[in-house]
Amino acid sequence: MSFTAEVKDELSRVEPKRKCCPRAELSALVRVEGTLHFTGNERFRLEIATETAPVARKAIKLLHSIYELTTELTVRRSVLHKSNNYLITVPAQPKLAQALHDLGILDDALTPSHGIPRWLVKKDCCAISYLRGAFLGGGFVADPHGDFHFELTAESEQVAEDLTAIMARFDINARITQRRGTYAVYLKGAEPIVTFLALVGAHHALLRTEDVRIIKGVRNDVNRLVNAETANLQKSAEAAMTQVEAIRRLASSRGLESLPPALQELAALRLEHPDASLRELGELAEPPLSKSAVYHRIRRLEELASD
Repeated sequence: MSFTAEVKDELSRVEPKRKCCPRAELSALVRVEGTLHFTGNERFRLEIATETAPVARKAIKLLHSIYELTTELTVRRSVLHKSNNYLITVPAQPKLAQALHDLGILDDALTPSHGIPRWLVKKDCCAISYLRGAFLGGGFVADPHGDFHFELTAESEQVAEDLTAIMARFDINARITQRRGTYAVYLKGAEPIVTFLALVGAHHALLRTEDVRIIKGVRNDVNRLVNAETANLQKSAEAAMTQVEAIRRLASSRGLESLPPALQELAALRLEHPDASLRELGELAEPPLSKSAVYHRIRRLEELASD
């Protein structure tokens, strides 16, 4: 089961605390996944298609409990994807037109409305339920082990803008993209995705995402430290080889015995310990030297070699 399917399964089991909220959730489901057919004068047929069984159960439950509508369920097997497709058909019936109007799908003239009615999501609880329904209908969230990515499908630019406005009410900064004639509201990064999951009630998915995010953060910190340490070691090794070469040039050109005793000692230590750090060289000297003192003597040796 994909992570998106797990989240939808969890959200399909969330029970709104207020009686006004299921209508908003069903409205979003119908808006995103529904197809409306006109069969005559003020007669309609509604079809809702989904690939997720829990979403199909939730849609049927809401259609029955809120409006007492008759529904038909058709299950088809996809040979290509080896999964089931669920088609919920709400045939033409006296209560359907009024139900679609109550859901904000049809306007007062019983023609398709555009965008999300403000009165439907006026309350914060209903706005949250609408976002939950929108995810159940056309949501996608990538497995947190990969890149953090989240999308909500929107049938039009107006619906996409309305969804971003609802999310902005809860301090979730969403963006809109268009591809192949459809629109999508998307989130990038773990923080807004975690906020959304917490808002709509996907607490198990939230905890899993947070666990993965913490592990990723620790792994990234370790990688940064290892990379920094590796770079420092490489830099130190290159500097030590340069120092050894300078001392060997001095030895071949004028002899190390011509150097002052302090430089002679450090040159001998460097040749004997080519992998040692400046601090370690200082500890090997008699008497021990500070790192700064070793550095200045090394520089003096390199200047003599250059001359």
